[in-house]
Amino acid sequence: MRTKNDTDVAVVGGGPVGTALAISLAQQGVACTVIERHATPQRVPKGQNLTQRTMEHFRRWGIEDRLRAARTMGADQPAGGMTAYGSLLGEYRYPWLNRAWVREFYAAANERLPQYATETVLRDRATELDGVSVLHRWTADAIRQDEDGVTVGMESRDGERREIRASYVVGCDGSRSRVREAAGITQTLADHDRVMVLLVFRSAEFDRIMERHPGVAFVNVMNPGLEGYWQFFGRVDAKETWFFHAPVDAADVRDVDLRELLARAVGQEFDFAVEYLGQWDLRFALADSYRSGRAGRVLIAGDAAHSHPPYGGYGINSGFEDARNLAWKLAAQLHGWAGPALLDSYDAERRPVFASTRDDFIDRSIRDDRDFLAAYDPAADRAAFEAAWRHRDDGAEREVDAFEPNYAGSPVIVGADDGAAPSALGGHQMRARAGHHLAPGTTADGGEVFAALGSAFTLLAADATTAEPFRAAAEKLGVPLDVVVLDAASATRYESGLVLVRPDEYVAWAGSAGTDDAADAAGAEAVLARATGR
Repeated sequence: MRTKNDTDVAVVGGGPVGTALAISLAQQGVACTVIERHATPQRVPKGQNLTQRTMEHFRRWGIEDRLRAARTMGADQPAGGMTAYGSLLGEYRYPWLNRAWVREFYAAANERLPQYATETVLRDRATELDGVSVLHRWTADAIRQDEDGVTVGMESRDGERREIRASYVVGCDGSRSRVREAAGITQTLADHDRVMVLLVFRSAEFDRIMERHPGVAFVNVMNPGLEGYWQFFGRVDAKETWFFHAPVDAADVRDVDLRELLARAVGQEFDFAVEYLGQWDLRFALADSYRSGRAGRVLIAGDAAHSHPPYGGYGINSGFEDARNLAWKLAAQLHGWAGPALLDSYDAERRPVFASTRDDFIDRSIRDDRDFLAAYDPAADRAAFEAAWRHRDDGAEREVDAFEPNYAGSPVIVGADDGAAPSALGGHQMRARAGHHLAPGTTADGGEVFAALGSAFTLLAADATTAEPFRAAAEKLGVPLDVVVLDAASATRYESGLVLVRPDEYVAWAGSAGTDDAADAAGAEAVLARATGR
């Protein structure tokens, strides 16, 4: 419940995840203060691949059109991917990470633009919301929590000191999070012990090289000598600007021969101008908890909670999902309709999903590439290599389909299959499944289901009369609930006459009128009580 603090939630770190969290909280009627040390976004192109699911978030935040307008690539430039063997200009290649393969299961198309452009759109949106206060050029350096709230100490760039009180604090302050450390949250590290170069370059000649691969905006070049680690090119803007990262042997990337490094990855030398040169350590990190103990008032999200190599575009998308998951649960807690287990379910859902993303997709891709490169060589046995290469090509679409983060088995999900647990591994279906993302549908009046979803829980019903037990249960429990009637085709597609949808567009429960857990108000109350952590 609310207490007399300066703000409901203090968000430390106003990057994309922190700002997205602030927007989500404000839309839920929660006041928040964002503390951010940088006055403007840092212009390093990363976090470029935004999934369909992430674009659903931007729809919910009311800025999908603005984000697409901020695209740095041309509107007619597709954002497809490709894997190549040996070099970019080598003989073997196949399409890779094409998210259009699962487009039908989402309410928005994917997008591609650099993180600083995304962050600018988010910052502009945050300034429009009455519930958001942003303190730029301030650094939070002290966190003290007690039973009633958290005190955040901070210092400005000019040396001024200040404290604010909040009911909760969320650390979105990156992989070296001070909030995580101050809260005593430990993390587990898995280090691949490689230094990676990050190069941003401009080259008209490289643009001409890429004209041989129309529709391709990013490329993973597999090199037999790199043990499965990626050489990765990605387009930054419509013309001439690209980024590149790859493992290097030097401790300092300023000692690397960039011309030779790029020539080996491409298959020929070309002229380029360096725009930015940096390095990062290839490692995985996962916090051992996303909350400072049971009933703790400090939580973490985004890179403060988990970090990994920028392989496959998972990082920023995972952070946005953290924000959407956490925002509605904090709002429910502050508005008084959350049970004691709801806020703990943030950790129970999001942490295993990232662990699965790390193990089943990123780390596995490194190991699979390493094993493939060790086992097959076209110079030694072309037929065996080509058969194995075709098998990888055939499996590329299956891998995109398999990345389907879900919360089946969560303590606040009702009716998932026995033995289910939150995971990034799944498979896309139109059927409404407990713990899974809701696929698109149509309402009885011809509207779009996604647009009809409320800011709290929504019950999708094939027949309005079957919703009455849930209406009564929601009123008794004080849980905000909207009821939306489906058209017959969508009810058939969802394979459920009743679908309870959470504020983050995940299915909390799916069933039909007359089933044991929704036969009457008592059954509906049990479903809603579980879904709200009671």
